Amino acid sequence: MSIPPLLSGLRGWQKDAYHEYFRLPRRDFLLVATPGAGKTRYALTVAAELLARREVATLTIVTPTEHLKHQWAQAASGFGIAIDSAYSNAQGRAGADFAGVAVTYAQVAAHPALHRQRTENRRTLVIFDEIHHAGDALSWGDAVKEAFDGARRRIALTGTPFRSDANPIPFVSYVDEPGGGKRSASDYVYGYGPALEDGVVRPVIFLAYSGEMRWRTRAGDEITATLGTPMTKDQIAQAWRTALDPAGEWVGRVLEAADKRLTEVRRDMPDAAGLVIAGDHADARAYAALLRGLTGKRPAVVLSDDPTATKKIAAFTDSGDRWMVAVRMVSEGVDIPRLAVGVYATSVSTALYFAQAVGRFVRARRWGETASVFLPSVPVLLGFAAELEAERDHVLRAVTSDTPEADELAEAQRERDTPDAGLDEPAFQPLNASVHFDRVLYDGGEFGTAAAAGSPEEEDFLGLPGLLDPAQVRTLLSKRQQSQLAARSPPAQPAPATQPQPAAAEPVTRQQLAALRKELNGLVGAWSHRTGQPHGVIHAELRQTCGGPALPQATADQIQARIAKIRAWALSAR
Repeated sequence: MSIPPLLSGLRGWQKDAYHEYFRLPRRDFLLVATPGAGKTRYALTVAAELLARREVATLTIVTPTEHLKHQWAQAASGFGIAIDSAYSNAQGRAGADFAGVAVTYAQVAAHPALHRQRTENRRTLVIFDEIHHAGDALSWGDAVKEAFDGARRRIALTGTPFRSDANPIPFVSYVDEPGGGKRSASDYVYGYGPALEDGVVRPVIFLAYSGEMRWRTRAGDEITATLGTPMTKDQIAQAWRTALDPAGEWVGRVLEAADKRLTEVRRDMPDAAGLVIAGDHADARAYAALLRGLTGKRPAVVLSDDPTATKKIAAFTDSGDRWMVAVRMVSEGVDIPRLAVGVYATSVSTALYFAQAVGRFVRARRWGETASVFLPSVPVLLGFAAELEAERDHVLRAVTSDTPEADELAEAQRERDTPDAGLDEPAFQPLNASVHFDRVLYDGGEFGTAAAAGSPEEEDFLGLPGLLDPAQVRTLLSKRQQSQLAARSPPAQPAPATQPQPAAAEPVTRQQLAALRKELNGLVGAWSHRTGQPHGVIHAELRQTCGGPALPQATADQIQARIAKIRAWALSAR
């Protein structure tokens, strides 16, 4: 087996992580690297070195999906490592022509004793792709532990190590933290922030859309509410589902805006593609029909029960087609580097799923590429978008079957082959969903002012160039927002000469503005501690309620109005 020059093609972080792996003799190694950073290449480089040193004799690669088995095998072939991605439990022993096999977590759980025997018979390196899946169910974790406890070496990879449940992840070390919980301990971490600075991943621009939603409850009551404004949990869920209704205006106009954005991006990235992440099969087909009406071409549709899904993804990856619509199939791990525009058209609200979805768009191929993700103005999603660069570890804490975290995790994991209204919230009937452009979220900041869909204000952001470095993105967003605010401000009218001039208001100093921002941020922090809501979500609710731009651009009066509002919230909650 020929080994290519191992370190010549590695990125800086991959070389650092490679040297860290071999710095100390260790059986287990947990690598946390942001989606799109190059975890596969790193792991195969280490595997090639271990094989060359004869420290291991065979590989087992464990993946979340069937498609990823073949993707890993193809990548391994570039290192001269032959991996059998068609291996089945019925085979027993792997073929002599292969240096290892690729299997799924479900495959291991179906026959852990078989994989334990294979592992113990030869010096085995096990690579766990997205190791957090080993905690999907307690039985899966037990099976993985049984199957690979005897492995000579284990490398665990993940881009999203956090989970919402209390299932421990096998072969991951945990350290005690204040309050009685335990937090996962990583051996090497390469987060989104450093990857963005290095140009390894693209900056992500989130374009949020609101609108007036109208639906009928099971009791026959008609409710009208604006997406993104304070509502009960059930009302948020129903307003969100109303927005995603293919028969309503919201989805159609958002898809139209996303297609306009894709056209702009393709000026600099000619093969750039878009992905719509749908909630179920019926919605996916309906969204595909809307896109066909917009573009005149049938988009690729990938469904979770489609036996040809892997072939469709491979064909789309190598084509120049504009759009793919998928249910779950490409939410994690699948490598389609040309994806640059996304539409989050599912009601899954877990941080894990959101991060996996956004991870499909961040892989950079050359300097200056940007990613754009369209989403509904739902507080939980706005919070996730605002906290994109936050590092998260897996925290073990007690989660009972009736907690929101357990419900959300089960919802994200459930196969969504058919519409599922009525299972997680009271049955309702969507009636109408209007739409307007709400704001842009980038690098923890908010830009833009509420505007009608198709307006010049929306076009300002849809027409951002497709090649911008992170600093240019922020500069251009700020300029667009300032010009919009200036255009909306009426020109000052001079007072009539016969009227006495009112005394000029004392200007607000920079120090006074800073003090007001500090006071508001302190109140937001206290409210966050009290309610558990992320800071970004609270700021978004204050802006929706009181009006005005994001905090950095807000006037003293606007900040004082938000301070008064959050104090009123605190008093009413007593």
